[in-house]
Amino acid sequence: MKSFLLSAFSASMLLSTQVMADTKFEVTEIASGLKHPWGIAFLPDGSALITERAGGLIHMKANGDLSDPIPGLPDAVVEGQGGILGLAVHPDFESNSEVYVCLSVAGEGGHSSEVHKGVLKDGALTSVTRVFQALPKVDTAFHFGCRVTFDRTGDVFISLGDRGSFKEKAQETDAHFGKVVRVTQDGKPVADNPFIDGKAPEIYTYGHRNVQGMTMHPQTGAIWTHEHGPKGGDEINILNKGDNYGWPSITYGVNYNGSIITDKTEMDGMRQPLIYWDPSIAPSGMTFYTGDVFPQWQGDLFIGSLKFRYLKHLEMDGDTVVAQNNLLEGLDHRIRDVAQGPDGNLYVITDAPDGKVLKIHAGK
Repeated sequence: MKSFLLSAFSASMLLSTQVMADTKFEVTEIASGLKHPWGIAFLPDGSALITERAGGLIHMKANGDLSDPIPGLPDAVVEGQGGILGLAVHPDFESNSEVYVCLSVAGEGGHSSEVHKGVLKDGALTSVTRVFQALPKVDTAFHFGCRVTFDRTGDVFISLGDRGSFKEKAQETDAHFGKVVRVTQDGKPVADNPFIDGKAPEIYTYGHRNVQGMTMHPQTGAIWTHEHGPKGGDEINILNKGDNYGWPSITYGVNYNGSIITDKTEMDGMRQPLIYWDPSIAPSGMTFYTGDVFPQWQGDLFIGSLKFRYLKHLEMDGDTVVAQNNLLEGLDHRIRDVAQGPDGNLYVITDAPDGKVLKIHAGK
C-alpha cells in the first residue's frame, strides 16, 4: 500500500509517506529551483555539490540552501544531452578538497566529454586542470555518458557514450566512443590497462552505448554500470578489464522506429548484462545502499528512471537481483541521480527546469 501526504514545515516539504515491503519511509523536498540538475555528490559535512546541466556547479548546504554557480570550470557546450554532467568528490576530500567534474567541452572537430578536477576553496574551484578528454571530438549532441567514480585504489573511472551516430566505433579500441576509461588522478592511463599500447590507452572496457550510471560495489570493489539501450535493452553490467559488452553487435533493443539493429542478443567474446529492461526505463544515476537508516536495504541497488519517473530498487543477494521494486511512483519526477548522504538517507535529484532535491528517510 501507499499513502501520500502534503504538508509544509520549516524550509522543507513532506511530499509523501510510503509503505513498501514492510518498509515505511517518507519523502521530503529539501531544495528546489535547480536548472536540470544532473549529478549530486556529498561532502563529509553533510552538504552536497550538484551539477546543473545548463547552469553550473552548485553547493547545497545541509539545510537545503543553494549557492550561486561556483566559478572555476571551463565553459561547457550546452547542447542536446551535453553540458555539465557527472561529478565525484575525491575519497580524501577532507585533506585535499578535490572535486572531479565531467562536462562537454569544445575543441577541434566539435565537442566531447572532458573531466576536470579542482580544489574547492572559499566558494570557488581553484587549480583546475584537465584530467581526461574523449577523442576525437565530433559535432553531435548525443550520448556523452559522463559519470565519474573512484575505485578502491584511487583510480578514476569515466563513462562515455557512443555519440549516437558513431555506434559502430563502440567496437573499436582506437577511440573513446562507447567506452569506460580508467586513468590515474593525474590523467595518465593506468599502467595495466588492457589496451595500454594502443591509440586509446585509457580504455578499460568497450562495446557500450551510453553509460549514465556507475558506482563501486561496497563489498567487492567492482565497478558497476548501467547504460541506455535503444528502444529496449537498457542494461546493468559488472565491469571486467578488457571485456567487450557487445553494443551494437548484440542488443536486446531495436531502433526507435522499430527497425532491427541486429538479430543477435549474444555472441562469443561478448559479455551478457547482469539484467536488462524491455521496455526501457531510461536509467540514470545509481548507488548501493550501505547506511543504517534502512538496514533491510543493506547492499541493495538504487537507480533512477527518467522515462517512468520512479526510483528503481533492486533487492540484491550478492551479485544476483532477487526482486525489483518501484519507489516514488506518483510523485511524477524524472529521477536523474541518486546518492546516499553521510546521514544514511537516500537523496535523489529531479531533471526539470525547476529541479528538486528529495530526501528519502525513515517514516514516523
